Amino acid sequence: MLDITLLRTEPDIIRRAMEVKGIGSPSLVDEVIEIDQAWRAAQTQLEEAQRELNSASKEIGRLFGTGQKEEAQAMIKRSGELKQTVSDLGDSAGALSTKRDRLMLELPNIPHESVPIGASPADNVVAFEWGEKRTLAFEAKPHWELIDQHGLVSFEQGAKVTGAGFPFYLGAGAKLQRALINYFLDQAGERGYMEVQPPIVVNADSATATGQLPDKEDMMYEVVRDGLYLIPTAEVPVTNYLRAEILDHEQLPIQYAAYSPCFRREAGSYGKDVRGLNRLHQFDKVELVMYVHPSDSYAAIERLREDAERLIQALGLAYRRLSMCTADMGFTQSKKYDLEVWSPGQERWLEVSSVSNFEAFQARRADIRFRPDGGGRPEFVHTLNGSGL
Repeated sequence: MLDITLLRTEPDIIRRAMEVKGIGSPSLVDEVIEIDQAWRAAQTQLEEAQRELNSASKEIGRLFGTGQKEEAQAMIKRSGELKQTVSDLGDSAGALSTKRDRLMLELPNIPHESVPIGASPADNVVAFEWGEKRTLAFEAKPHWELIDQHGLVSFEQGAKVTGAGFPFYLGAGAKLQRALINYFLDQAGERGYMEVQPPIVVNADSATATGQLPDKEDMMYEVVRDGLYLIPTAEVPVTNYLRAEILDHEQLPIQYAAYSPCFRREAGSYGKDVRGLNRLHQFDKVELVMYVHPSDSYAAIERLREDAERLIQALGLAYRRLSMCTADMGFTQSKKYDLEVWSPGQERWLEVSSVSNFEAFQARRADIRFRPDGGGRPEFVHTLNGSGL
């Protein structure tokens, strides 16, 4: 969520963010401003009515004390009218506040000045490449042929048991999954991340805090009976671990690493990009999450990116780093990198990690704050996350 002060003082920044991200209509900004102005007017009237009511209550006591009973009775009647006015204005202000805050959730985060402006994924910038694309002395097979040949994964049995996009990993395929998960977690531990094992379902408040709701309902699996959601990434439960808490500045930065299965409906996905393991409804991922001081977040995103890149380099895979343009960055991010490895079998780049800085966007929604050094009002932390891997 954005700071309401930004909406009131520099709404054009928000309109521009919506334009370059291609998210929503800038007219929404005008609607939120109008509701906020109505709320502020109702709040002013409410405060004035409350002051008059408090004054009337004191005056009633004074009038009775001086024997002015008729005047006191008139003031009692006026006090009753004021109580009703206060109640009505409170209801009106509350409804406006609720509507404004709900619409504020639909305003995207502001891109950092270093983010390239672009209209499509074609405008992402290749910022770095490492390693050489493997050349083979024979025609490379895509992974979906290799896993059938060696019995590593069964899509058919998964489709029978659950549905398409929920594979079984078998034998060496299952061992490889387990080995990679352990390796990624162990490497994160060596880099100072505390390992956590999170729940794989969350409530609506958690999904709202990290920005999955109300933006990505169609991408999430919902447990309707219990009002819960299967997580699309461990980012959701781990970021919410400190929801509604106030930290001491000495605790920052805080770094967590979490393995979880991830569940995504992938509504609208089709074609060659979903073949084999390319795009599943359930997949495994180790997630890295950071809470940092606001002054440190852009240094932190580079540290986080390096931690993810170290893993790719250790595996000896040729990869490239994309600086994501505004149109391909997402609703919640202020800056984002994608890391892609080269697949000889498919002869294309495949994403294995996204590394993002959200600044205070998630923390404001989740109410995660810290006490500054030297005192003062608590401030919102900045949150970051990345796939590792």
